[in-house]
Amino acid sequence: MNRLSTSWGAYDLTRFPEDPRDQLRAWSAADAYLLRHLAGEEGADAVALTGTVVVVGDRWGALTTALAGHARVPVQITDSFLAQQATRANLARAGHAPDAARLLTTRDAPPERVDVLLVRVPKSLALLEDQLHRLAPALHEGTVVVGTGMVTEIHTSTLELFERIIGPTRTSLARQKARLIFSTPDPARAAGPNPWPGSYVLPADSGAAAGLTVVNHAGIFCADRLDIGTRFFLKHLPRARAGAHVVDLGCGNGVLGTAASVADPDATVTFIDESFQAVASAEATFRANAAEDADAHFVAGDALAAVPPGTVDLVLNNPPFHSHQATTDVTARRMFSGARAALRPGGELWVIGNRHLGYHIKLRKLFGNAEVVASDPKFVLLRAVKGGR
Repeated sequence: MNRLSTSWGAYDLTRFPEDPRDQLRAWSAADAYLLRHLAGEEGADAVALTGTVVVVGDRWGALTTALAGHARVPVQITDSFLAQQATRANLARAGHAPDAARLLTTRDAPPERVDVLLVRVPKSLALLEDQLHRLAPALHEGTVVVGTGMVTEIHTSTLELFERIIGPTRTSLARQKARLIFSTPDPARAAGPNPWPGSYVLPADSGAAAGLTVVNHAGIFCADRLDIGTRFFLKHLPRARAGAHVVDLGCGNGVLGTAASVADPDATVTFIDESFQAVASAEATFRANAAEDADAHFVAGDALAAVPPGTVDLVLNNPPFHSHQATTDVTARRMFSGARAALRPGGELWVIGNRHLGYHIKLRKLFGNAEVVASDPKFVLLRAVKGGR
C-alpha cells in the first residue's frame, strides 16, 4: 500500500490483487500532476468538476478515488478488469460508497454528454485512438479535455491523435518526468471513421491456426499480425482428449483457444483475460472460425480465480511479463498457481515464454515437473503436469 497526498486529502492506494511482494506503486507522477492541475495548484484556475466527469485509462483507480468526493459521480472507463477491481477497493478504503463512481469498461457505451474528459495516456496508441473516437461525439465546445502521462509515454503520435480526433492540442511543461495534454474540442472537426476492430487471415505457416481469421479490437498485442511467440506455440499446439475442458489463459485475440476448438469441436474452451478488449477480440475470433455448436465461455477476470478447482484438462498460456512500463513476473506467478488449482489430476499446463524468463524454475516449484516441449533461440515451450492421477 502507498499513499497519494493531494490538496483534497491523502489516499492509501493498492493495486489488485494485493500482493505484499509487489513493490510497484498504485499511482504515478502523471496522476499527481493532473490532480494538482485540477485543484488549481499549477498556475491556472481550478477546473470546475461539474456535469459529467469521465476518467479514461485510470490504471489503479487513483484518479477516480481522488475525484469521487469532488465530482458528481465520476465515470471511469477502463480496459482492465484488475484496474476496475483496484478502483472498487481503493474507493472503499477512502470511505466512499460503492455508487460514488460509475465504473464502465471500454466495451460499454460511453456517456452521451461529457463535460470534463480526463485521459491517462495508455501504452497502446491504438486503444487511445479507439477511445477518443468513441468519446468524441459526446464532447461539446465547453468540454474540458486534459490528458496526462509520463514524458516517455507521450509522443508526437499521441498529440496528433488528440489533434485529429478532438481539436487543437498543446502540452504543459514537464513536472517530475510527467506532462499534461490540453485539447480543445472542435465540433466541426472530421476525424474520419474509427478503424477498429480489424481482422486478418493467418498464413499457411501458422501451424494449427493456418487459415483462421483473427479479429482484433484496439489495444491487443500485435493487432496487425501474429506475434512470434504465439506462432511458435501454434506449431506445437497439443491435442487435448475428446471433450476436454481447455482454458486459453491470457487469451489476447483468442487464437490459441480457437485453434484448439477447431481441432477438437467437442472441446469446451474458456477464454480468460484481464483486458475487456482482449475478451471481446477472442469472442469475435472464435465466432468467425469455430463450429456453430462449439462450446466456449469468455471471461474478463483475474487469471483463473473464477474457474472451479479441478475442472480443467489443459491450460494454454502465453503470460505477459510487463505491467504498464514495469517488467514483473507477478502475473505469470498468479497464472501458474491458478492453473495448478484449476487443473484436474493429470491435467497439463503449456506455457510459452522468452528463454531468459526462467519459467521452468517456477513451474518445477509448483508442479514438481516441467518438460521442454520445443525451443528455439528466443522461445521455450514448457509442459507441466499436475500430479495425483
